[in-house]
Amino acid sequence: MYIPLLRLIRLCVCGTCLFVVMVAKAQPMKKPVDTIGQKVTALLQQMTLEEKIGQMNQYNGFWQVTGPAPTEANAKLKYEHLKKGWVGSVLNVSGVENVRKLQEIVVKESRLHIPLLFGLDVIHGHKTLTPIPLGEAASWDLGAIEASARAAAEEAAAVGINWTFAPMVDITRDARWGRVMEGAGEDTYLGSKIGMARVKGFQGNRLTDDDAIIATAKHFAGYGFAEAGRDYNTVDVGTSTLYNVILPPFQAVVDAGVRTVMNSFNILNGIPSTGNKFLQRDILKGKWGFKGFVISDWGSGSEMMAHGFAKDLQHAAELSLKAGSDMDMESYAYIGHLKQLVQAGKVPVSLIDDAVKRILRVKFELGLFDNPYKYCHPEKEKTMLYHPKHIAGALDIAKKSIVLLKNEGQLLPLSAKTKQLAVIGAFANDKNSPLGSWRIGSDDNSAVSFLEGLQRMQVPYTYEKGVNVVIGKTAFGEEVSINETDTSGMAAAVQLAAKSPVVVMVLGEHGFQTGEGRSRTKIDLPGLQQQLLEAVYAVNKNIVLVLMNGRPLAIPWAAEHLPAIVEAWQLGTETGNAIAQVLFGKYNPSGKLPMTFPRSVGQVPIYYNYFNTGRPGPKTEVFWTHYIDESRKPLYPFGFGLSYTQFAYSDIKVNATNPHKIEVKITVANTGKLAGEEVAQLYIHQGIGSVVRPVKELKGFKKLMLQPNEKQELTFLLTDAELGFYDNEGRFKVEKGMFDVMVGTNSDEGISSFFEIK
Repeated sequence: MYIPLLRLIRLCVCGTCLFVVMVAKAQPMKKPVDTIGQKVTALLQQMTLEEKIGQMNQYNGFWQVTGPAPTEANAKLKYEHLKKGWVGSVLNVSGVENVRKLQEIVVKESRLHIPLLFGLDVIHGHKTLTPIPLGEAASWDLGAIEASARAAAEEAAAVGINWTFAPMVDITRDARWGRVMEGAGEDTYLGSKIGMARVKGFQGNRLTDDDAIIATAKHFAGYGFAEAGRDYNTVDVGTSTLYNVILPPFQAVVDAGVRTVMNSFNILNGIPSTGNKFLQRDILKGKWGFKGFVISDWGSGSEMMAHGFAKDLQHAAELSLKAGSDMDMESYAYIGHLKQLVQAGKVPVSLIDDAVKRILRVKFELGLFDNPYKYCHPEKEKTMLYHPKHIAGALDIAKKSIVLLKNEGQLLPLSAKTKQLAVIGAFANDKNSPLGSWRIGSDDNSAVSFLEGLQRMQVPYTYEKGVNVVIGKTAFGEEVSINETDTSGMAAAVQLAAKSPVVVMVLGEHGFQTGEGRSRTKIDLPGLQQQLLEAVYAVNKNIVLVLMNGRPLAIPWAAEHLPAIVEAWQLGTETGNAIAQVLFGKYNPSGKLPMTFPRSVGQVPIYYNYFNTGRPGPKTEVFWTHYIDESRKPLYPFGFGLSYTQFAYSDIKVNATNPHKIEVKITVANTGKLAGEEVAQLYIHQGIGSVVRPVKELKGFKKLMLQPNEKQELTFLLTDAELGFYDNEGRFKVEKGMFDVMVGTNSDEGISSFFEIK
């Protein structure tokens, strides 16, 4: 509502309530200013240029987490800017006392008293940690994933945090990239559904609730397609991949109401994402109508100079703002140069106003103007961390995230009565590595180890470490040193295995071998673990291999020789309890792989929804798409996962009477002796299209529990949203023609039918 004869006199602070006082200049206001848009406009009109730019400025807090530690002078500068109202947000400051002190500075000492946003990387839990996001994705349980994000939000809010830089909705097909652990894997459909569930969990039912925190969709866009899997590297993809693989999860979470989007470090079509107008203004804010704001990644504005796109920091500020990046994270570009750019006529104030309106809107939506200290409740900080309900939720999703890869001869589940159980592997007794890479808010060595999980189940065992995996200190910002030479514990481990009926070997990657900046060219078992595994196998074939890792691993020897393999990821706080309960049959594993496991790193990138090529083969001659030294098939395909029971699919029926609502029915039966959960997966393939389509695409899944001998008919609906695709101009279309449909237990196994859209 436009109110021409009103002016804003001042902003008042009364206790914890910040409000706007409006006074009529000539005629009384007919209608109170009650919408967020009107409040934002009224406040913006009172702001100086410096104060506007300040809202676009984000600083790191007292200490350094992902960048260089601030000097004393730098810290002093930040505090002065807080008092002037030249800071819109801070990150890496948590704890009710710390948050309240900083909030009090801006609320009590700055001219307009505009509250701060407090951001933190709450990636897979805060104090209580759940599985790494890739592990959670293996649950294919959207309700459990939402509940996990909800618990994380409750704990983060309890320590003053109101903004998380999650979920990462980057699709990736390259296991070499360390940040695969932070996303939902290789599939756009699954990734979109999981992203929406996590946004809902973080943001809750109402942003005004005391335990709702803002979610961030990152990294916009293409970050997961970094060349050679090397973090921060170049991205070069075609329009079909961009529109059909990379962008849909972002659009899904925007439609789900995510309030912030983070741009990415990489270039796309030769332009850094932070300075990419096509991505941020044309698509995100234009075509999709995104009403929230865009935050840069750490220093990504200044990094455009290293890219060779910006000549200096002032140029970087100009390019970033014009492209649509609203808030600058720790590059000092906006706070240092936007005023001069406006004065020089290089940047219109209207672009600054648009960015500030977006930022202020989110603050109003959170209710910070009504109560800037809504996240500062000491009693919650004391009671919500490691809350019993969060521990129970962490255990629930940890069990659901475990994937049974092999169970030859039904070695699993183990019997709790097994005598002389041997446990080997450094990670079996590790309480730190299972926490994963992103655990800024949690406590070191707080995970339940596998040995502790056995103890809580009162399972007798004998333990030998075998070999160390890492040497020396492990920390978030440092490289991990791998043991390549010290075999001193191997003989004792082999001796134990030789006299034990069953051996459980817990091997994998350290939690700090995955995550940001942790790309690998070798994605096998690091260090001496393969040597240890083969030495134990030489004296005892009854091995259950438990993998703790943050990416798909290439383990062809283990897959060929070992009778049982369990993918346990890095499961967080309840790691040991979850694994022990699965191995001993207290929980029947139901996880399915969200990423393809390769036979060797030479197959990477490898993914299920590839294009057929003009020479798909196989042929007896050499001229078809294949390797001459390795199968082109994966070790374990996308969607793969076994159970302690068996499932059978039958009676597929397709009703295509309504071309906009194709109905697919399938019967799933539990043919085994134990109750179990199955994830039924539906894939389609468009035979002929104006743009070549993949050999198959996931377009539906349902998780169901079946008792022994129980069967259930499932119904899937394929609407235009599932049947269509984007052409190379970014236009969504559904084309007539023949479609194959397959429903089954993974992307390689199922029963098929077909239908036609006329």
